[in-house]
Amino acid sequence: MSTPPSRRKPRTDAERNRARVLEAARALFAEQGYDVQMSEVARAAEVGVGTLYRHFPTRQALIEAAAEHRSGELLAFARETCLATPDGLARFLGHIGEVLARDRGMSEAIETAMGSTEPQGETRTALQAVAGELIERGQAEGVIRPDVTVADVNMIVCGLAAVIRNAAGDWRRYIEITLNGLHPR
Repeated sequence: MSTPPSRRKPRTDAERNRARVLEAARALFAEQGYDVQMSEVARAAEVGVGTLYRHFPTRQALIEAAAEHRSGELLAFARETCLATPDGLARFLGHIGEVLARDRGMSEAIETAMGSTEPQGETRTALQAVAGELIERGQAEGVIRPDVTVADVNMIVCGLAAVIRNAAGDWRRYIEITLNGLHPR
């Protein structure tokens, strides 16, 4: 009877290279949108093209990983900052607006590659749980209407993304007006 192969932890330099590729990809996609070439990403990350393709065999895989990384950062901000403040939902929406405004090209790349910029999988579930907690806190404090749900926050974020993507006005004002609509009447 043979023992199954053990899952080795990636080498530190491999992890570092992967992180550099993701960082370079996010910056380039944010600046240039979907049309960034893989060779440009490798050059910006200061790794060989072979190293890039070992980590991300396709542009799709790279964009999906960059999208997951961005969603993970939003989740970390929500957990570390928004859950620790009384105006957590407002901070959460404001931060999402800042990220989307800064990363317009990244959002376009994600939309083109994945059909949607919405977070996926476990990160999506975790973001929804944090949003639910922020809503519950706001409702307990009497600053958010009792009928507000996570689906409402998702709808607000989708509207925010559209305002930013289409340059349809001041996204900060959109959040301000939206938050006023969430207050109890």
